[in-house]
Amino acid sequence: MSVHDEEARDFIVPDTSAKATPSLSWRDAMSWEEFEIFVRQAVMPFEGKFRHRYFNYVHPVAFQGHWAPQHVKETAIRIAFTEWGHPDLPVLICLGGIANTARRWDYLADGLCDRYRVICLDWPGRGMSAWMPTQGDYTLDVNVEVIRQLIEFLDCGTATILGSSLGGSVAMAFCARHPGKVEKLILNDIGPFMPSERRKRRAQAVARHYVFRAPMDLFRRLGASAKNEGVLTEDELLHNTYFQTKWSDAHAGRVYHHDPRALQAYAEDAAEDIDQWRDWEGVGVPTLVIHGLMSDALLPETVEEMITKPGVTAMHVPKAGHTPALSDAFQIGCVREWLEGQSIGGTFSCLIPEETPRHFFVAAASAR
Repeated sequence: MSVHDEEARDFIVPDTSAKATPSLSWRDAMSWEEFEIFVRQAVMPFEGKFRHRYFNYVHPVAFQGHWAPQHVKETAIRIAFTEWGHPDLPVLICLGGIANTARRWDYLADGLCDRYRVICLDWPGRGMSAWMPTQGDYTLDVNVEVIRQLIEFLDCGTATILGSSLGGSVAMAFCARHPGKVEKLILNDIGPFMPSERRKRRAQAVARHYVFRAPMDLFRRLGASAKNEGVLTEDELLHNTYFQTKWSDAHAGRVYHHDPRALQAYAEDAAEDIDQWRDWEGVGVPTLVIHGLMSDALLPETVEEMITKPGVTAMHVPKAGHTPALSDAFQIGCVREWLEGQSIGGTFSCLIPEETPRHFFVAAASAR
C-alpha cells in the first residue's frame, strides 16, 4: 500500500504501480464506466421491490455529556432504511455490521418479504443516513436508542431483530433493556463474547479511509475480505462492493460509504473484549445463533455456552467466517424455517451452494 500525498495523508491509496501489478488483464484495466454496467446487471433483480424511507432520530441530551455546553440540545439525525413487503406483515429488522449499509440485506429481504415487512437499517454515519455530530456519539447506547425510536416510528409494537456483528451486539443489548419489544432474535456470528485480539485486527482493516482509484482495487481488497462471508457469486460480490462504497469526485475514485469517525470510534473501543454476558442473561426470547464455522469472532465455546439456554438454536455455516452473508437460497431458507417455527432448539448445519466461476474477483484469495 502507498500513502497518498501530504494534503490527504489520512487516505490510503492501493498501490497500482507496474511493480505491484506486473501483468494487466482486461479485468485489471476495467474502467469505472464498465464497472457500472456490470453492477447494474447485479442490482437489477431488486429494482422496484423496496421503498427508501427515513425517520428523524432525536439524539437525547443524556448522550451529549462530551459536547460543549453551548451546543447541548436534542438534535435530530436523519436515519435511512429500506422497507420490503406489505406494511401489515410482521416486522423483521435487519441490522448490519460496522461498515455495512442497508443494501447489504437485499438478498435476504427479497427472500423473506412475502411473509415479513423487512426493515434494513443504515446505521448513523453509514450509507444514506446522516453522520453523528461527533465521534463520541458512535456508541452502543446510541445505537440501542436508535432502534427504540425506529420501532416507535414504525408503529409496530414489537419486531423480530436480526443483527450481524455490531448489529447483533446492539440487538442483544436492546432485547435485554426492552424485552417487551422483541419477538425473536437472530444473531449472525456474534455472541456475548469476542476477544479483543480479533476486534483489533478488524479495526486495523477498517479504521482507515481508502481511496479506490480503479475497479481492480475494489476487486482485490474487498474481494479478499469477502472470503469470510462464505460462498458468494460474483453478482453478490459486485452488489455488496458497490453499496459498501460511493463515488467521490474529490478523490477521483470510490471510497467507503461511511463516516470515518464511526470506524475510528470502533477502533478505540476494540482495545477491550466484547463482554455482554449480562445482556445475554436478559434475553428471554427464541434466539437463532448463526455461526460461521471458520469464524474467529464467535468462538465454538461461546456457541456451546449460548445453546445451553432454553429456546436457543445454533445454525452452523460451513466455509464461512465472520460473518455469513445470508444471501444464498440455503441460508435464507434456514432462516425462514426458523422464523416459522420449524426448527427450534439444538444445532444444525446449513447446506452451501456450489462455487461458481469468477472473472473479476479471481485474485481475491491471493490478495492477503
